[in-house]
Amino acid sequence: MTERIFNFSAGPAMLPVPVLEQAQREMLSLPGVGMSVMEISHRSKEFDDIINSAEQSLRELMGIPENYRVLFLQGGASLQFSMIPINLLPGGGSADYIVTGSWGKKAVKEAKRVGGVNVAASTQDGGFKNIPPQDQLKLDPHAAYVHITTNETIEGVEWHAEPEVGEVPLVADASSDILSHPIPLEKYALIYAGAQKNMGPSGVTLVIIRDDLLARIPDGLHTMLDYRTHVENKSLYNTPNTWGIYILNLVCQWLKEKGGLDGMHRENEAKAKMIYDAIDATDFYRGHADPEARSLMNVTFRLPSEDLEKQFAKEATAAGLDGLKGHRSVGGIRASIYNAFPREGAEALVAFMKEFEKKNG
Repeated sequence: MTERIFNFSAGPAMLPVPVLEQAQREMLSLPGVGMSVMEISHRSKEFDDIINSAEQSLRELMGIPENYRVLFLQGGASLQFSMIPINLLPGGGSADYIVTGSWGKKAVKEAKRVGGVNVAASTQDGGFKNIPPQDQLKLDPHAAYVHITTNETIEGVEWHAEPEVGEVPLVADASSDILSHPIPLEKYALIYAGAQKNMGPSGVTLVIIRDDLLARIPDGLHTMLDYRTHVENKSLYNTPNTWGIYILNLVCQWLKEKGGLDGMHRENEAKAKMIYDAIDATDFYRGHADPEARSLMNVTFRLPSEDLEKQFAKEATAAGLDGLKGHRSVGGIRASIYNAFPREGAEALVAFMKEFEKKNG
């Protein structure tokens, strides 16, 4: 197959075509280097330029202040579920977790292996369809930190404003909506995200951590699990994912050309609105998330029966709309429309939805 299809996968997800084209041109040899980025030393000047450019571009796009460190790690967000409590949850202490979906539940599971966890709120009983209001959060003013998942890919629920947590550090798994819109970074003490939704290929994990948190880390941790190791060595203590960081840097340049995060947010809102409008226009489709908590990244919805959902996904794939089957744990349909997903793909899905309803409604 030579023609690109519309990839609605939740991740690894679509990358911008200009980024892929540049990577293709430079695959065998970086300009003036004579080697692929996958062949050069991670301690070379050439890679120093790449990783420094990636960090600087992220600082510019996200407005990252100087008192935050930017780390490029490995292990995905799943390793961060453990690293965060290992570094920040003291013995005898407790951390608050606000659970709005499946990934938040997984974060709680790992934190409980380390220390005390207070589930300050959970929307599980309601099927993970919304974000808990501020007055329902049972926060501990003495918690080590408060953890949220900014966007739940499986259920299609997204925080559109940060919870008020007082002086307690706010920690966020932003794997699936990072770089999709501006965020008030000063409200967060630590943000982490796997790259494979909006930033690049799988294998890179971004961690943005405020300096004051480093002083809380206990001595004696395993070297690779200690944030200070990676801060002191500028993400080069071990060999990082050089190719992934290279692609991330190219994605950042592409985002700048798109008008930065403000421009990207406008595009994401327009794409999501198209699909949500199609869902709301009929009783044949039923959105999962409550309207005020709907994700701009993962549009989740149901059809009248599971058989129709299977048929929908199968016929959509045959029509060049791939990856629409919902997560195996919840079923339904899920359209993941991250930054690189084109508006034309959203239009094609809406047209397919209308035609499918005509034939099967």
